[in-house]
Amino acid sequence: MGYITARTSATKGTRYQAAVRVRGKERTKTFRRRLDAQRWLAANETDLARGTYVDPAAGRITLDAYATQWIAGRTNLRESTRQKYQDLLDRHIVPVLGDVPLGRLEAAKVREWYATLHAAHPSTAAGAYRLLSTICKTAATDEVIPRTPCRVSGASVEHAAERPVATVAQLNRAVKAAPERFRLALLLAAWCQLRRGEILGLQRGDVDLRGGTVAVERTWGTTGLGPPKTAAGIRRLAMPPNVVGAAKDHLKKHVGGEDDAWLFPGVGTEPANPRTLDRVWTEARVAAGLEALRLHDLRHTGLVWTATSGATTAELMHRGGHASPVAALRYQHATRDRDRDLAKRLGAMARGRST
Repeated sequence: MGYITARTSATKGTRYQAAVRVRGKERTKTFRRRLDAQRWLAANETDLARGTYVDPAAGRITLDAYATQWIAGRTNLRESTRQKYQDLLDRHIVPVLGDVPLGRLEAAKVREWYATLHAAHPSTAAGAYRLLSTICKTAATDEVIPRTPCRVSGASVEHAAERPVATVAQLNRAVKAAPERFRLALLLAAWCQLRRGEILGLQRGDVDLRGGTVAVERTWGTTGLGPPKTAAGIRRLAMPPNVVGAAKDHLKKHVGGEDDAWLFPGVGTEPANPRTLDRVWTEARVAAGLEALRLHDLRHTGLVWTATSGATTAELMHRGGHASPVAALRYQHATRDRDRDLAKRLGAMARGRST
């Protein structure tokens, strides 16, 4: 597969050039000693035989340049996802690691970068690490590097602080404080566990008052109208009776008669602006004394309520539009917490007193 050639010159003496052919191209390196040339040749022949050979020249591309190519090559990314990835690269990855050639991006350097980022932005570090790890895995697959340098155990797992869960009474106070034309939006977020974009993407034809269901088929956000992020996001959900009643009243007062009329109309022919709904919730939560509760926490609250009511993992996945059980399992802790509370009450009964 390879060979060694002795070359002699008056100025440098004898040198030994080792050569190996890779994919039709000859790779060479010159050494002072024949033994070093033999070792280099043997190592490269072994890598070729194992299918693990990586051209050293390929690893000279910087992380910044390769990441740019990686983003451009992902034609199936949603625009919002593309913007998220680019923001993580621009703000947290490229400023520190962008100038490093991929072939010299070592595990220790990645570990140091992650530790610094996690200390400053713990909620962002996991997402940035996942993106870097995915890019490096692609580089390894492309044989730009022999293997990924992203080997920080547990770095891709987010450890976000537990979000608050509202009570029914608190939700009702906030809904009452909101403008009438947006009250249904808050009810859908909590009782039907819809995301902001899913709520704003609803049309009259998506609401079946007779069947008591609402269909999620599209989302509306800052990047425009589009389908849910995954196929699991397309779903039809049963509405609790209180939401059916609110939806009937809302359709009558605030929605046009056509099936494609927006449930929460905005300016012109578009749905309401996402920032408008955020502002509505901010004012409503302050009026209800729920300053710590974000709009997305209403969905979180609803999923916790659903888990506490006895929903299975599959049922939680359906209600939440989750593509995998990982996200749905986060809400199972609610049933465990409730079980512990019940055990305490049983213990109190056994001791002859109530709690």
